[in-house]
Amino acid sequence: MTLRHLPLHDGWTLTADSPVPVGLPAGGVPATVPGCVHTDLLAAGLIDDPYLDDNENRLGWIGRTDWTYRTTFDRTPDGHDHADLCFDGLDTVATVLLNGIEVGRTANQHRSYRFPVRQLLVEGTNTLAVRFTAPYTYAEELRERLGDRPGAYAEPYAFIRKMACNFGWDWGPTLVTSGIWRPVALETWSGPRIASVKLLPDLDDAGVPRLTVTLDVDRSGREALEAVVEVAGERVPFTVLAGEDRATATLSVPGAAPWWPRSHGEQPLYDVTVRLGGRTWQGRTGFRGVTLEREAFRIVVNGEPVFVRGVNWIPEDCFPSRLTRQRISDRLDQAVAAGVNLVRIWGGGLYESEDFYELADEKGLLVWQDFPFACAAYPEEQPLWDEVAAEARENVTRLAPHPSLVLWCGNNENLEGHADWDWQKELGDRTWGYGYYHELLPAIVAETDPTRPYWPGSPYSGTPEAHPQDPARGTIHIWDVWNRADYRAYADRVPRFVAEFGFQGPPAYATLRRAVSGPLAPDAPLLAHHQKAEDGDAKLLRGLGDHLPQPGTDFDDWHWLTQLNQARAVTFGIRHFRSHTPYCMGTIVWQLNDCWPVVSWAAVDGDGRRKPLWYALRAVYADRLIAVRDGAVHLVNDASTPWAGTLRLTRQGLDGAVLAEEDVVVSTAARSVGRVPLPPSVAEPADRTREVLVARIGGTRAVEFYEEDTRLALPPARYDVTVTEIGGETPGYRVEVTARTLLRDLALFPDRLDPAAEVDEMLVTLLPGESAVFMITGAVLADPEALGARPVLRCVNDSVNR
Repeated sequence: MTLRHLPLHDGWTLTADSPVPVGLPAGGVPATVPGCVHTDLLAAGLIDDPYLDDNENRLGWIGRTDWTYRTTFDRTPDGHDHADLCFDGLDTVATVLLNGIEVGRTANQHRSYRFPVRQLLVEGTNTLAVRFTAPYTYAEELRERLGDRPGAYAEPYAFIRKMACNFGWDWGPTLVTSGIWRPVALETWSGPRIASVKLLPDLDDAGVPRLTVTLDVDRSGREALEAVVEVAGERVPFTVLAGEDRATATLSVPGAAPWWPRSHGEQPLYDVTVRLGGRTWQGRTGFRGVTLEREAFRIVVNGEPVFVRGVNWIPEDCFPSRLTRQRISDRLDQAVAAGVNLVRIWGGGLYESEDFYELADEKGLLVWQDFPFACAAYPEEQPLWDEVAAEARENVTRLAPHPSLVLWCGNNENLEGHADWDWQKELGDRTWGYGYYHELLPAIVAETDPTRPYWPGSPYSGTPEAHPQDPARGTIHIWDVWNRADYRAYADRVPRFVAEFGFQGPPAYATLRRAVSGPLAPDAPLLAHHQKAEDGDAKLLRGLGDHLPQPGTDFDDWHWLTQLNQARAVTFGIRHFRSHTPYCMGTIVWQLNDCWPVVSWAAVDGDGRRKPLWYALRAVYADRLIAVRDGAVHLVNDASTPWAGTLRLTRQGLDGAVLAEEDVVVSTAARSVGRVPLPPSVAEPADRTREVLVARIGGTRAVEFYEEDTRLALPPARYDVTVTEIGGETPGYRVEVTARTLLRDLALFPDRLDPAAEVDEMLVTLLPGESAVFMITGAVLADPEALGARPVLRCVNDSVNR
């Protein structure tokens, strides 16, 4: 008989199991499943949006309250022998009751659960309840029993297998959730059931695609079972032996083509079908081989080293049940459009949804997956050890089919924390996670997914005996720049791989305006609530250094200059690191996205708007890049073909006068960096404050100033602007700016006129007489001419010449 799958998403109510400070009706409020308590209370009008103003401060009680979800469903006997309640995700500490009888308990957001319930079902109406213990209650009781552990924040996230950043982070609010956050269903069946299918796609030693299939069966009988797997024109039968519940088959798939990361090739994907009697499982995969050169931390796909142009990914929403496939796709499209080829899923969040990895497969984005451990000493005692083992086995199996996934990483910054953050004295002889990162997790990956490399943590230098931040081996994180040093300090080191570094900047104006009801001023209290980093506002201003002027109390200048400085700082670092390829083989910027409206390190803010940093990433993560450093031009060619032509080097005055010019014929091989010493005529200016170096080859150009902006003799900005309305199905505006003087970092912010308006380009430097065209889309503007005036149109000139 065919397995019957009955979703149980309707008719839920939410009640509190103790008094709460809102007027919760006696019968509870309607609840959305999948969902969580916060979103249900918000939908019922009982709480204010926690993303706005400082509303978050008044919602701490939610994470300290026990809650119950209830629903009923009708059942007519269908003749099946088995019935299971299937929860894809419960957040987090829950007791499940069917018709008043407990069927199971959970304590891990990162797992799914299946409870046999056939004997408890009744004909007609059945009652299902899920009681959630407050996350704080559970975590604090376990902390009391096991002994406290040090961490970056005074919150008990290390004592509960739950998304750590729910408890607040230096970019996120403290919104500690409970709820049925992934789908729930009743499944009934008879005979053998396909319990799980694990696909391990790779290439054999000859480079031929190969698939290993492991089938797990849930059954009551012990007879031999016949199964078959089909993919890309290949069909291979195999047998689940009598008395066994698992069988494995490996098949060569010569008709399949390899999957490549974007900019290295195509991303062919193939449907896979596994049949067991009348049961069918269907999935999709792609074939590629991946290895890790450990000392250099060089990721190699299909035998080809990949320079990682990466971004870190945090949970896109504090309430992940709200995420749609389209929203994830939009965010990953923004990564692709910025030249990104790898997304690191950070360890303070989640194993993401199937949608995420499927979209990464399709878009050619490599995925580095942290196990969910971040910035704390984690106890290894029970029940946590077994919970970690169970979640790791399940998620490694679940994610194995995805060719985009190329690395398992044990944790984020916990090895560094133990080495450098004064944990050892506080810990004494208590456990802190070493056993997870160096024993349990590598053993599970080796057994369950031997096709992918495992790395114990980041930063990490390849051996427990080495300091985790050794730049000569493995991965490092660079945070002294944001916290203490000028961003020129990026150039003081040449690491093998930078897995985290970044610089803060505020979100888009329209995002702040939506999130903050009061005045927008640098010192406004409600705006300060949307800055979670320790001393963050002061670091924003300190970071301007001698690069840009201090904005004073003017909000428009503060917003523009700190956003611009964020873009410049990250650009400076990436240019430096990329120019050292192949010694340095990757940069992963902190971070791509935000989960709410906040001043942060993100390139795309919490409302999905692109900050100036995004446009800067698109330029500095291009396949081909000109980087000027140490008296030479470095031609970074991460394309698949040589970069050949004439490199023109021009030293000219800020007024446009050509003072010296040199042509050099160059050719840089594919996936390499060429170095061209600067000729003396352009290497040193006669007046550093009034001259500029322009390097150009083909359509690629770099404009390098000999001095910082605060010391440049930048002229007051003079330009002509023409705004033309564009009709058709996608209305918009064409804004052409013609420079009468040099204009540095010209930018348009159309969201100041309409929150839906977007611009296609930003941070364009024009030499006198040059023009740039900006396309504005997304909105019909009441005053299009405002696109050509401050504060919508900005450049550095108008800040240094106030």
